[in-house]
Formats: sequence, structure tokens, C-alpha cells
Amino acid sequence: MLFSCFLIKKLFLFNSIVGVSEKKIILEDIAPVNLYGVNDSKLELIKTRFPKLKIVARGEIIKASGEEEDLNQFEMVINILIAYYNRFGNLTENAIEQILNGRAKRKGSPAESPDGATDVIVFGNNGLVVKARTDNQRKMVDAISKNDMLFAVGPAGTGKTYTAVALAVRALKNKEVKKIILTRPAVEAGENLGFLPGDLKEKLDPYLQPLYDALGDMIASEKLAYYIENRVIQIAPLAFMRGRTLDNAFAILDEAQNATEGQLKMFLTRMGSSAKFVITGDITQIDLPKHQPSGLPQAIQLLNKVDGISVIELDGTDVIRHQLVKKIVELYDAK
Repeated sequence: MLFSCFLIKKLFLFNSIVGVSEKKIILEDIAPVNLYGVNDSKLELIKTRFPKLKIVARGEIIKASGEEEDLNQFEMVINILIAYYNRFGNLTENAIEQILNGRAKRKGSPAESPDGATDVIVFGNNGLVVKARTDNQRKMVDAISKNDMLFAVGPAGTGKTYTAVALAVRALKNKEVKKIILTRPAVEAGENLGFLPGDLKEKLDPYLQPLYDALGDMIASEKLAYYIENRVIQIAPLAFMRGRTLDNAFAILDEAQNATEGQLKMFLTRMGSSAKFVITGDITQIDLPKHQPSGLPQAIQLLNKVDGISVIELDGTDVIRHQLVKKIVELYDAK
């Protein structure tokens, strides 16, 4: 498992004074008293570490003004404190001191909670922390910040899909995109789609279930239902992407090894303005008919040196499922 959903909303406002900015933080997943303390004792402790900032808290809203670098550090600390509270159910002044001291020891670096929150992508439901847990997962996070298209390929259990979904959720929460598009080829892994019961949606949902599962970890059920109903989050088979232009969107093509050359080209050319695309797949588990080649190896070969496109290869060292999964992958790779 990897990363999770931001617990605060933030707005950037620029003061008329040159070099001075203002940041407005709205607390969402923590009661103000749990962060501020009785008579604001915890808040005053936090303030002592940011003497150059003017910090005012009113209810669930915190306003801070000062230099941009200090504001970013302050926001990071608030995020980590909220994550800590949601994980452990308590936030003592001693814990705050430890977190603040951790920040002070690394000049200019983000603060870090005891469990390494600098790798956090988003904070999810019930205190779930979704973060990069391997070097290649961290490379995915870094690559998507620098590029608009990312290919993440590797065996089962390496967190390709989960990390990609977390990055999409983060982009939506940060208002970097207006919608999330999640898609998969509807290709059977040895079974026949026609024998599944129900209508077309019921037949296709099992193929899309891993995407629903990941979203369910990161977004509250009521909000997720709202997003899906209002098409802020769209989950559909790959064939449904034909003819669309995906603007202001974070799009993920999962199980791309089961897309044909034509289907993959079709998906890649759906990219509109202000879009991020992540393509994930495992070329060792292709379920296409034997006469039908996968489009994923060809796409990687053609595009891996294009500016703005990054390719990350995950391997057995990134497997984070049951320890047996890593052994299974190694043995099959050795065949």
C-alpha cells in the first residue's frame, strides 16, 4: 500500500507587499481543539518555530502570512501534525516538539513525522497514510511532477496502480485537475466475459474493481459517490475513451499490457490541455489472444526518449504484498 488524501484545503493569496504572501488553511479532518490545544497551547508551541510568520487561527481556518518558503514549511508541518493525530488518535505537546525538532535538524527540508511522512502522497480514510514506500514508487512521484506522461511497468504487487491513483487523487484535491479518468482494457484473464451474469456494467465492474478499491481507501464513501455521480471521477473500459479529448484531467490507463497497439495509440492521443497521463502495466501478464501483440512494449520503445514522458520500471524489490508474492515473482522471472 502506498500514499493518501490531503486533510486540508489550501488557497494561495498574494499580499500587496512585494515578497509577502498569505496562505489560508481550512481544517477538514481534525477538530480545531485537537490541533490548537486547550487555550491554544499547542498552536502557540507551533508558532514559536515560525517567528517570521504572522499566524491567526479562527475556528477551522488558519491564516498565515510571510515569505513563501516559510509558508510552505508551515503548511507541511500542519499536514504532518494532522496525519499524526489521525494515525495515533492523539497529539501531545511532546509529539509536536519531536516533529518540530525533526524539521529543525534538516535545514530547509520539509518536516518529517516519526513514520516518515515526507513520502506521503495523500491522507486517506480513517487516518490511512498513503505514501511511496519504495525507491521506484518515489521515482513515480517525482516523475509525474516533472512530466505530463508516465509509464510505470512492473510485476504484480509493486504498487503501480495504487500509487497512480493516489497521485490522481492528490492532483484533484489540489485543484491541479478538474477530473480523474480511470480506464482498463476489458480483457479476460482466462475467463470468458460473456459468461459473467448481468448487464454490460455488471460484466465490466469486476475488471474495474481494483480502481474502485484504491479510491475507496483515499476518498470518503459519500464524497466518492458524489464525484462518480457528477463525473468528476470517471471509471470506464478503454473502448469508451474513443473520440474523447481529456482536458484538465488526470488519466490512468491500468493493465495497459492488455491494450492493442491501436488501442494504446488511441488512448495516448486523447491527451488534452493541462492533462497528466499515467500508463501502468505488467508485460509478463498479457491476456490478449496469441495472434494479437500488446501495444505496451512498442509504446515504451517509441516514446521513452520523448521530452515530457518518463518511464519507470518497477521490479521484485518493489513488491509490497505478502512476502510470498515477491518469491513467486522471482521464481517466474527465473524460468
